[in-house]
Amino acid sequence: MSALVLLLACGDDGGDGTCELGTSEGCDEGLVCEAVAGGDPACFAPVFVEGRVFDTATDGGIGDARVVALDVNGGARSTVVFSAADGSYRLPVPAERDAEGNPTSDRVTLRVAAQGYQRFPTAPRQALPLELADAAMDGETGDWVLMNAATDVGLVGLPGGAAGLATIEGVVEADDPGGVLVVAVQGEAAVSTAVTDTDGGFRLHNVPAGTTALEGYRLGLAVTPETVEVAGAPVTGVVLAGSTEGLGAVEGDVNIVDGGGAGETSVILGLESTFDETAARAEVPAGLRVGGVSGAFSFTDVPPGRYVVLAAFENDGLVRDPDEGIAGTDIVRIEVMAGDTVSLDTAFKVTGALATVSPGADSVETVTAAPTLEWADDSSEDGYEVELFDAFGELVEEAEVPGVSGSATVTHMVGATLEAGMIYQFRARSFRDSPSGDRSYISATEDLRGVFLYAP
Repeated sequence: MSALVLLLACGDDGGDGTCELGTSEGCDEGLVCEAVAGGDPACFAPVFVEGRVFDTATDGGIGDARVVALDVNGGARSTVVFSAADGSYRLPVPAERDAEGNPTSDRVTLRVAAQGYQRFPTAPRQALPLELADAAMDGETGDWVLMNAATDVGLVGLPGGAAGLATIEGVVEADDPGGVLVVAVQGEAAVSTAVTDTDGGFRLHNVPAGTTALEGYRLGLAVTPETVEVAGAPVTGVVLAGSTEGLGAVEGDVNIVDGGGAGETSVILGLESTFDETAARAEVPAGLRVGGVSGAFSFTDVPPGRYVVLAAFENDGLVRDPDEGIAGTDIVRIEVMAGDTVSLDTAFKVTGALATVSPGADSVETVTAAPTLEWADDSSEDGYEVELFDAFGELVEEAEVPGVSGSATVTHMVGATLEAGMIYQFRARSFRDSPSGDRSYISATEDLRGVFLYAP
């Protein structure tokens, strides 16, 4: 179908010849109004991301899973769909077009949640980007469809399933309500999170009974918290009000030492209520990341709240210096107040990472037997401490491996009993022991590498 025909389809119902972006208003049946690169919005066949949500342990489909598309910064790019009983879903995603009606290059990721399952993605798992320009025209429906291995999403079942857990549904009301990270907090810890769709809607899964504070976070938006009582039954009709007033700022410095050729890193503000001390992970609201950092960094329009500041958390060849005996290596916790700027007193110390070889060097790798962990050798180490975590951040194995000589890599055979369908991550850090017995750490593997799925 040519761009001319598509353009003429706009306004066929007696309008003024234009269509309303993001809707089907002014378009023929089955078409939607989309942005056009270098031109005015026009009507085109929609783009759908299609796939399946399944249980990683059984491969069975998961019904009623909530699927939403996010942009590269974590902002909402779509409304929400729920998977069918067999786990299949069909998610419409707005996509800019070229003059011929083809989707232009743009990337989105998926966020998926279901009752009784850990949400996806949860660190160290990462959502692989989906290139909308890879969508192909379906000869039967005339729609554009993007479907590949990354559109099938496996979820890890919670140890107790959904027993005694509830859902909370609501909406964030603001001029631009999409992409807000909504957090259910009990005590001081987050028990569930969700991201609003383009209409501001959210559903929190797996919420235990109890008094629950509902908070919202996104760059440029301050959300007024609300409190609800959860008693096992679904909670609906929650309204969270958002405002562009009352925001704060954060500034600090990064010091890259012995970076091994890597000269820039990123800094993120993770919600303290979501921070896992053991695995050093936290959930990051949309926009609370700065990249290309080699020295000073700053955040503006930060919503009030308590955060952990993490440097070199992403895969960039660098890690936070693991030597706890020097300044700038501690986890930094801050509280941002409305209208205030938080200035960090000490620069973050960042150093070159130990390269992860296998499994899971670049993405989640499937293994059918207990794997041999492999990483790059350090140059002046006495040995390595190795830790293996499951998808819930539980430590399932730890070991000490002596230093090697004459080999570019170091290995360790996993000895723990692994659970079928579980996601795991290994981490290694090199150390040096002094004559007095004191131990100092030199480097470590990166926070988001070394991830594998055990599927015997």
